[in-house]
Amino acid sequence: MAHGNHRTFRAALISTAMAVLMPLQAQSQSTGLGAAGELVDPDTLRVCADPSNMPFSDQSGEGFEDKLAKMVAAKTGRSSVTYMWYPSITGFVRNTLGANRCDIIMGYAQGDELVQNTNAYYRSSYVLIYKKDGDLAGVETLADPRLADKRIGVVLATPPSANMAAAKLMRKAKVYPLMVDTRIMPSVAEVMIRDMLAGVIDAAAVWGPMAGYYAGKSGADLAIVPLTREKGGQRMIYRITMGVRPSDQQWKRTLNSFIRDNQAEINKLLLSYGVPLLDEHDERITQ
Repeated sequence: MAHGNHRTFRAALISTAMAVLMPLQAQSQSTGLGAAGELVDPDTLRVCADPSNMPFSDQSGEGFEDKLAKMVAAKTGRSSVTYMWYPSITGFVRNTLGANRCDIIMGYAQGDELVQNTNAYYRSSYVLIYKKDGDLAGVETLADPRLADKRIGVVLATPPSANMAAAKLMRKAKVYPLMVDTRIMPSVAEVMIRDMLAGVIDAAAVWGPMAGYYAGKSGADLAIVPLTREKGGQRMIYRITMGVRPSDQQWKRTLNSFIRDNQAEINKLLLSYGVPLLDEHDERITQ
């Protein structure tokens, strides 16, 4: 999903995931059967993924969801991982999981009815990014008066845009597109950080996992502030799960056991990609 470029929200991943339409009725195209009545391959982990959506997934295998898929396969007794590649656009679920061409979406925002969610394996949020040594040091909310005359980058229709509108920040904002084909164009988060370092914008509000990854790649000294102190407006914090078909109850239980037994290792993987992890009290998890 849950996928800010929303499989970025899918983030998530979420915003793109929320835009997907209703899935097609399942078609029996599985290469094997798991538990009775379930169309899950028992030998191969068949993953539904975007081929160019770093830091989540990529055909190179460099995304953290790709690394997580290998972990899932090893821990659930599967001998290999295969992919059904499909871009994070409207129809992602319908044409992958819903068509039985794969058995798991590695990252999906909790609460979307298009899939059955496992337990969450991480919580993260939209964040505000700015230069640590600049005049925004210490800003923690979009309502901070110090942002009033600043130009803030935000992705179209993502949760921070509503709070920015309430704070009258959209008049000077630079709005970036939600849907970008990252097979031929750089990630929106990467462009936003590049623009900030060039002085085009003063700060950026973007989905945390993308922000953390591209901020780290930039080599710049940037503050990444989870927007956990917002008063009202849209939800900024999301639980990210794995998505499976509603019929695959045993598969969901297997994955829930995997998450429970391997949470520390999962956290370590996510932190290595710069993902801002939050505990249930909205405090940062650092190890």
